[in-house]
Amino acid sequence: MAAICVFCASSRTLDQRWLDLAAETGAELARRGHTLVSGGGCVGMMGALADGARSAGGRTVGVIPQALMDLEVSDLASDELLVTDSMASRKTIMIEKSDAFLTLPGGLGTLDELFEVWTTATLAMHTKPMVLVDTDGFYRPLLDWLAAITDQAFLRPAGLELLMVSPTVPTALDALESRLP
Repeated sequence: MAAICVFCASSRTLDQRWLDLAAETGAELARRGHTLVSGGGCVGMMGALADGARSAGGRTVGVIPQALMDLEVSDLASDELLVTDSMASRKTIMIEKSDAFLTLPGGLGTLDELFEVWTTATLAMHTKPMVLVDTDGFYRPLLDWLAAITDQAFLRPAGLELLMVSPTVPTALDALESRLP
């Protein structure tokens, strides 16, 4: 099937519900026959995501900068672990290795990855589908802001429409799969 890149938090201080969401996402990707591409970390949601995929028999590809390898937070159990020289090169490789993108709840790093993929899509540098999982309205304030900047012509409506939004992981994956070649 497809290589699906998942962006999510790597914080060690998250509520268990977010770790459970990530683990279930990984398992659902594997059940559907997809390869997981992630940031290559073994902590927080990122670690739970990869563990969930492997627990359901899925293949995992991690992409991690050397600086994070040095902090010993890398997912050494990955089927393929690619080490980069920077966060920027990490994102480039994640984009190249993936057929689609799914964003779970996260912080600045997650948003950085989402906006990189989304920006390059608005510039027609790729046509890979992207979906934001808005569990329990986590991203509602961001979505409201995006609608406001679209109303003010800072973001074209066509650009806003490139990002699909879904309340659950299964519906998010259905949306991604419907747009895969």
